[in-house]
Amino acid sequence: MIESARSAVVKRVRALRQKQTRSETGLMLCEGPQVVRELIRHRVELAVELYLTTAAHERYPELAAQAIGAGVQVELASEEALAAMADTQTPQGIVAVARQSPVALRDLVDTDTRLVVLLDEVRDPGNAGTVIRAADSAGADAAVLTGTSVDPYNPKVVRATTGSLFHLGVTTGVTLAAAVGALRDAGLQILVTDMAGEPLPTLGEALSRPTAWLFGNEAHGVSAEARALADRVVSVPIYGAAESLNLATAASVCLYASAFAQRG
Repeated sequence: MIESARSAVVKRVRALRQKQTRSETGLMLCEGPQVVRELIRHRVELAVELYLTTAAHERYPELAAQAIGAGVQVELASEEALAAMADTQTPQGIVAVARQSPVALRDLVDTDTRLVVLLDEVRDPGNAGTVIRAADSAGADAAVLTGTSVDPYNPKVVRATTGSLFHLGVTTGVTLAAAVGALRDAGLQILVTDMAGEPLPTLGEALSRPTAWLFGNEAHGVSAEARALADRVVSVPIYGAAESLNLATAASVCLYASAFAQRG
């Protein structure tokens, strides 16, 4: 058992909260039973280490057993040591170290790709993770994050996806122009959301086409470059008194509008 919060193992795992360490090692920190469960269930080949408190091991014995069966290193840790590894204030007693699994843009999309979410200059980890989760729920094929967006392997992003990060392909670090070019070459239309765009319900049959939804910065919206690259600029109507929708909510509405239209 790892007892001390100052042990070398704890410091090594804790360091994955920093982007520089994640970039240097190619690893990420996965925290909480739901994220770890999806890692073990869908991408166990990415799992490197699993740490649990005694209480968490008693509560989730199947996770430890599945990880051991797949050759993952599993160790018990004291409450203090686990808390020092974790990124949250109130950890749930289980963290894993996993390999990152970015997919090259050229390998992510092809002529069979129907629905993609493209995040440009999205900086909030919670928003990015929630959009990836919504894309997964809507049956999207992939998520693309430009180099100016948050790191998808940030622990807060990973938690917000609740495991969806392990269900669909993710590309990161590309330029907006390169991403749009590759998506358009694969036959996808590029739809950008903006309050001044044409209302979503008026798109009709256009929503059934292969589509990449492009969402911009939370505070400033989509850039002029994004609007210029888009095939159409679309707005989500607000029928009540709310001033606006947040990014994740708007993305969920748009992705599901495409999913409904595509699946008939």
